[in-house]
Amino acid sequence: MGASLAGGGGPGGGRRRRRSSYQPMSEINVTPFVDVMLVLLIVFMVAAPLLTVGVPIELPETEANPLQGDNEPLTVTVTNDGKIFLQETEIALDTLAPKLVAIAKNGYEERIFVRGDRNVDYGNVMKVMGALNKAGFKRIGLVTETEQTDGS
Repeated sequence: MGASLAGGGGPGGGRRRRRSSYQPMSEINVTPFVDVMLVLLIVFMVAAPLLTVGVPIELPETEANPLQGDNEPLTVTVTNDGKIFLQETEIALDTLAPKLVAIAKNGYEERIFVRGDRNVDYGNVMKVMGALNKAGFKRIGLVTETEQTDGS
């Protein structure tokens, strides 16, 4: 009573399996990584100028040299219709100085930039600067665009 099972898996069986020639790859393909990094670079290059200050105004132009600094100053913006913004939040003139005192990291030595629309009344910008000076801030600067001169 002997029974024989003919299997296909062993040597001498009906089916023979080929050994796969798969070998692990020892190199990393960096092409997709470079592609993603280039796309991110382009996105950030386009988006970075839009992230400076969120209140859109038309700044006046001047030939003054830009100020050098290591940290981001606080920004007060006066729009064409006379509204005042601290960074991107609208604020009343009488509450501007106490808010600045509360958030200034360097106290009264904090740099404050005043951005005024080119069409805003000069008196409105001076009211803001006067309120800042009265509160004790001494490092106040006006923000302008650099004047574009054509080559002709």
